[in-house]
Amino acid sequence: MARTPRAPWKRPNPRKQAGKQSKHLSPSKKRAAKTAARRAGRPYPNLVDNMRMAAKTKTSAKKRAARKPAVARKASARKSSRKTSSRKTSSRKATARTRDKDPRGGLTAAGRKAFAKKEGAHLKPGVRKKTSEMTPQEMRRKGSWAVRFYGREKLPALVDVSGRPTRHALSAHAWGEPVPKTVAAARRIAAKGKRLLQRYRRAKKA
Repeated sequence: MARTPRAPWKRPNPRKQAGKQSKHLSPSKKRAAKTAARRAGRPYPNLVDNMRMAAKTKTSAKKRAARKPAVARKASARKSSRKTSSRKTSSRKATARTRDKDPRGGLTAAGRKAFAKKEGAHLKPGVRKKTSEMTPQEMRRKGSWAVRFYGREKLPALVDVSGRPTRHALSAHAWGEPVPKTVAAARRIAAKGKRLLQRYRRAKKA
């Protein structure tokens, strides 16, 4: 025959038997025990209410401890996903910028198309023909570019700290001119641009 367990108040305190001090409920657990007692129709909590609160505290702590690694893993996964997404977006943008710019100078066809979509301007590739083969309109375009880029009073840097030509200097390649690395070389391109504009004006009057 199964032995009927004794009521908790008739059993010795297991902590005292183990030589340990009894633990007290926290103020929040005491309030919860009082609330449970009032709901049961008792004016104050009894031993069972307190034991239930103590057991609930332990169970909740165990649940939190078991749940914490899973929550941490999910948070780490979300963070990693955001970083990956950010890297992919940055990579796509960098790839798009690289595709739009010709490494030798100027814009590629894709770059001109993207600029037209963004700014509404219809850029044309630079004129690389010999002067004798240019139409008046091509003389005007190239002359205007040369004076605008290399005829200004204060020129932007033509080389970087490593001695490599900047994008401003490389634009000369897109127009069939040698890439200038000195101010004197840039001024020669500007002078050629002025001559082209003069030829355009003469052709226009003829």
